[in-house]
Amino acid sequence: MLHYLYTYPETIVDGEGIRYSIYLAGCSHRCKGCHNPESWNPKAGKPLTQEVLEQIVQEINANPLLDGVTFSGGDPFYNPEEFLPVLKEVSQRTGMNIWCYTGFTYENLLKLGEANPKIIELLKQIDVLVDGPFILDKKSYDCVFRGSTNQRIIDPKESLKKKKVCLVEKYYPKDKKKNNKRERMYI
Repeated sequence: MLHYLYTYPETIVDGEGIRYSIYLAGCSHRCKGCHNPESWNPKAGKPLTQEVLEQIVQEINANPLLDGVTFSGGDPFYNPEEFLPVLKEVSQRTGMNIWCYTGFTYENLLKLGEANPKIIELLKQIDVLVDGPFILDKKSYDCVFRGSTNQRIIDPKESLKKKKVCLVEKYYPKDKKKNNKRERMYI
């Protein structure tokens, strides 16, 4: 059974807008400097039962301020078989856009998806994918919605359609020479 560590009913750091974030347990990347090492153990936290999922969906639907839902962890792709029905239910029952953080690169997920089609199905359900491991030597406070500069903000649906990585362009401005923190926000 999938486990979760905690939820944040309203956060602005796990994607664009006000988001409901769900932190899942289980991660094999073990990134040096990880902000959430307690999430590595897949049995950490509490079981994500149908009752808990029902409560989460109700909380999301009851909050008109929310712009979307974010899955993080841990790594939601650690257990794709158990993550897929949760993702589908949250997406279908809330109608919210979905962001997902993973330590896998998009290219790794495609390779893994050759042997496990549920991974490709997950990518089809996600609106924005933040990919790649956290790399301490590439840590940057100027990376909006990312911890290190190697991580990318990807449109997985468009990437699957075009058979190449499609970045969410608004987070990658052409003029990277910005003068203040607010202007550098999407670099």
